[in-house]
Amino acid sequence: MADPSSYRPSPGQIPDSPGVYKFRDEHRRVIYVGKAKNLRQRVANYFQDLANLHPRTRSMVTTAASVEWTVVSTEVEALQLEYTWIKEFDPRFNVKYRDDKSYPYLAVTLNEEFPRVQVMRGAKKKGVRYFGPYGHAWAIRETVDLMLRVFPVRTCSAGVFKNAARTGRPCLLGYIDKCSAPCVGRVTPEEHRELAEDFCDFMAGRTGTYIRRLEKEMTQAAEEMEYERAARLRDDAGALKRAMEKSAVVLADATDADLIAVAEDELEAALQIFHVRGGRVRGQRGWVTDKVEAVDTAGLVEHALQQLYGEERGEAVPKEVLVPALPEDTEAVSQWLAERRGSQVSLRIPQRGDKKDLMETVQRNAQQALGLHKTKRASDLTTRSRALEEIAEALGLDAAPLRIECYDISHLQGDDVVASMVVFEDGLARKSEYRRFQIKGFEGQDDVRSMHEVIGRRFKRYLQEKERMGEWEQPPPATDPAATGPVPAPTGPVPAPALPAASPADETDPREDDGRPKRFAYPPQLVVVDGGQPQVAAAKRALDELGIDDIAVCGLAKRLEEVWLPDDDDPVVLPRSSEGLYLLQRVRDEAHRFAITYQRAKRAKRIRTSPLDDVAGLGETRKQALIKHFGSVKKLRQATIEEICEVPGIGRRTAESVAVALASAAPAAPAVNTATGEIMEEDDGGTS
Repeated sequence: MADPSSYRPSPGQIPDSPGVYKFRDEHRRVIYVGKAKNLRQRVANYFQDLANLHPRTRSMVTTAASVEWTVVSTEVEALQLEYTWIKEFDPRFNVKYRDDKSYPYLAVTLNEEFPRVQVMRGAKKKGVRYFGPYGHAWAIRETVDLMLRVFPVRTCSAGVFKNAARTGRPCLLGYIDKCSAPCVGRVTPEEHRELAEDFCDFMAGRTGTYIRRLEKEMTQAAEEMEYERAARLRDDAGALKRAMEKSAVVLADATDADLIAVAEDELEAALQIFHVRGGRVRGQRGWVTDKVEAVDTAGLVEHALQQLYGEERGEAVPKEVLVPALPEDTEAVSQWLAERRGSQVSLRIPQRGDKKDLMETVQRNAQQALGLHKTKRASDLTTRSRALEEIAEALGLDAAPLRIECYDISHLQGDDVVASMVVFEDGLARKSEYRRFQIKGFEGQDDVRSMHEVIGRRFKRYLQEKERMGEWEQPPPATDPAATGPVPAPTGPVPAPALPAASPADETDPREDDGRPKRFAYPPQLVVVDGGQPQVAAAKRALDELGIDDIAVCGLAKRLEEVWLPDDDDPVVLPRSSEGLYLLQRVRDEAHRFAITYQRAKRAKRIRTSPLDDVAGLGETRKQALIKHFGSVKKLRQATIEEICEVPGIGRRTAESVAVALASAAPAAPAVNTATGEIMEEDDGGTS
């Protein structure tokens, strides 16, 4: 635990202008980012008597080892820079909302020549128009199915679209008039794009225009006695009305607004957002967070606004944002939102009427979400803390292991041997820090030797980072049993023992000391290996060879879920109801999942290899051109050099290389249909 006075800057050093400040720990990681109107006043508040600080703030300043700041021109710039740094450095002591699920969106890919309507999850892409989020993907598909009657926009994948264009036949939706079939030229790209834009306008809330137009056309068709067309237009208008009815009217004045509510206790906070467009609820989502910093409701709202709109532009930021409490600097936040929208944004607390009633509904949803979250065992902060304390007590550690790394070996009968490293911090998976390894030091099946190699490679990189930062300390001199005294320590830095070279999967170039997470820069408090005594001994031996003695090691054996420690003949048996055992099992199972996923991917890639892969200078594009021209590897093998030269982009020298490679590669044994005994002809045109 650091003494804040050891890194406290003198008062004259800190400017009194707006800016953003960062606290770093002893490993130069950024652990907290904050902004201030007046840097001098704000930063000085962290260096008062520890007894006067909030417990969370006290924990932060005693974990930190330095503080630095950046001056900006305005408070709006400070707000933007704070958001950027929080996203970039992922500081441990900043409030970070995490989605309680991956919400599906209705997306229109306007960045394609023929825009496509589809369900999308995850990060938003440039040039794609999003609507939602929705609670369930089936709700999106029901809405789209109704609207395709009126806006027959493409919904097929790229593969289906290209196949239809090649064969000249549209898919089923094209035959039943739920797609305008741009794949076969029924409409021009311009006409199809206009349909997609009309679809977006309707989803954005401009519904009245289209329904009135359909009703007018229906009446006109009826007057002209075109009754079939009138009936079809009537059904189209009904479909649009049913699509609208799926979103309840909540605000009669067709308001575009987001309503944000917060439910909190001493440890956690839950956030709920209702997205209202055109007076209707178009989407709802929720976030939860651990209150790792001293923050009130206004601070939680400000963090939520940053995360909600930090990546948004234009109409994705609504005209009105209703909140339970205004941020400390309301004017700066409002200006920041206005810059992102491109026009004025109203940020306020609803006081009366429909908006206040709807805010109460959102608040009830937030309270229910917090209560539900508390019942989830893996995400309960209290439960996680108890689990870490139980692990520390069972393994005899000085403190709870806040960072745990777990390693697992995976292979298929000795082939494609790989390893995984997963990281849990504060009892939660930190997937951005997961790493995977290819075993390069030997061939064959030897889990113990593989574990020794992986641990050695990982911590060799850790020592390289320490040496680069000037933190490497020599291990104590070793004692030679055959000698009468200790072996003299060599002068200068002690080189790490020779270990197998790191593979491309775990190499990284040295980077400037900027606080960004580096691949192997941070040590865990506990290393867990999947296995028993042999694997634990191998991991411990690898650490000893590197002179690392401040990292605990244990193994979790699958058979009886026993915990093994180095040099102990008997395992540590944790109770089956132990939260500590449950956490170790989750860590072990996650390492196993990550390893086997990588191993299967490597095996699949190896199986998909082709003799063409060995032809020097033959890239993926020309390989595909060859396969497309001849139809299969078998037919290409039978072709002459002159016939190969006929493929665009293939010269005679390349053609000769292709012919030699195919001639030297023995063809695979013919496939047999096990039901009929028939020998199948080779027809594999795939290349890796």
